[in-house]
Amino acid sequence: MAHAAPTARRRHSEDMHHLSRSAYTRPLMWGLVYGIYAAFMKRQMGPVDAGNVFYGILCGALFAACMFALARIGPGLPREARAVAWGAFAGIAIGYLYSLAEESVLRSTGIALAVGAVVAAIAFYRYYTRED
Repeated sequence: MAHAAPTARRRHSEDMHHLSRSAYTRPLMWGLVYGIYAAFMKRQMGPVDAGNVFYGILCGALFAACMFALARIGPGLPREARAVAWGAFAGIAIGYLYSLAEESVLRSTGIALAVGAVVAAIAFYRYYTRED
């Protein structure tokens, strides 16, 4: 009767060899928005040139790659670490955009810490209430 024993279900993160199309398009869309906004902030009301376009593409690609990696690795982490990782990602991203507005480093750091703490708290609450 050993062949009739129930098998343990594999976790969703272990069964992700084939990713859906939205797993790629969501980070790319957010990366596009982030890159456009970063290029706009870097431009400072001057003319659009090749340097601004390249800067926007680079920022958007880095943002999308980090978001994709965090979404791919995140489900394997404990809920506390996953929430802190998303909070750190959001805080760093928003703090960097805020620093492009030529604000002080302390103010950019304060905004980044505040956004990161709020995102981490919201993510922890979401993971805590929806986890088995």
